[in-house]
Amino acid sequence: MKILITGAAGFIGHALTKALAANPKIEIVGIDNLNNYYSPRLKEARLRDLGIHAYGALPTPSSVWPNVTFQMIDIADRKAVEELMANGKFTHVCHLAGQAGVRYSIDNPYTYVENNVMGFLNILEGCRNHGVKHLVFASSSSVYGMGKQVPFAENCDTSHPVSLYAATKKSDEVMAYSYACLYGFQTTALRFFTVYGPWGRPDMAPIKFMDAIANGRPIEVFNQGNMLRDFTYIDDIVKGIRCVVKAHYADKVPARVYNIGCSHPVKLIHFIHTIEEATGRQAQMIMKDMQPGDVTRTDADTTSLEHDFGFHPTIDIREGVERLYAWYKKVWPTIQ
Repeated sequence: MKILITGAAGFIGHALTKALAANPKIEIVGIDNLNNYYSPRLKEARLRDLGIHAYGALPTPSSVWPNVTFQMIDIADRKAVEELMANGKFTHVCHLAGQAGVRYSIDNPYTYVENNVMGFLNILEGCRNHGVKHLVFASSSSVYGMGKQVPFAENCDTSHPVSLYAATKKSDEVMAYSYACLYGFQTTALRFFTVYGPWGRPDMAPIKFMDAIANGRPIEVFNQGNMLRDFTYIDDIVKGIRCVVKAHYADKVPARVYNIGCSHPVKLIHFIHTIEEATGRQAQMIMKDMQPGDVTRTDADTTSLEHDFGFHPTIDIREGVERLYAWYKKVWPTIQ
């Protein structure tokens, strides 16, 4: 098996690369453009954790795992992606690259279409032209919008996204279905629910809040902390991805969609209190109203993934936050 992992310097891409690299029978090529949506220093630190200490357009081997190489490639670069796919002879693609962030999409719409739609099209074309068996890609719980039918199951209505970010993720799912229908290779969309844990994104609440609370800075809490979030620990997310990568579908159109979540949503204020307990510090909270593009709740129905692959999340909020804080104390100061 030879796997291309896009977004390998990102939060989920780094964790998946590290998990799969332990199997010497899997050859892994990771790519990323190391953009500055958040600090490239964190992305560079993730690469160092993978044994990648230099990077450019040419493949750089890992000093830790002989089955891992990395290249600095932007998925929006059509020519570069085509050359990579033509030469790579990949059997599988785990597409985790793209422009993240709901709020950022309000002010930077073109970036989302360029990366999440056109970049995804480049990946789809590479898969269909160069014999990829299975494309697994990151979708998002945001596609459910303000849906009232909870928990969110894969057959719930997703035709009313409330952010451009969500709209681009829904577009990816529809595009993948059409390619699976036309060209017969497998596609799996994974709708991730509020991922957190070590090496996480600093623009997301878990690390942003933890860093502020641990250092006595105030935090802005939207919707008075009453939003429900299905916080899902990174190890459970990676476990879910690994469940589906090797899958073989006998479906007439081999395109599937799965939720990956913890299935135990909690109020944001409860998550903040859990951080307070882990850090031993009290949060200074500035209460704010909802922001445009945000949703009031995320709540994953993972019945399909459990039925088809035996997936069960195992890390609860308390354990997850404690693990995150242990990592934060050890690693965070070294990458600031």
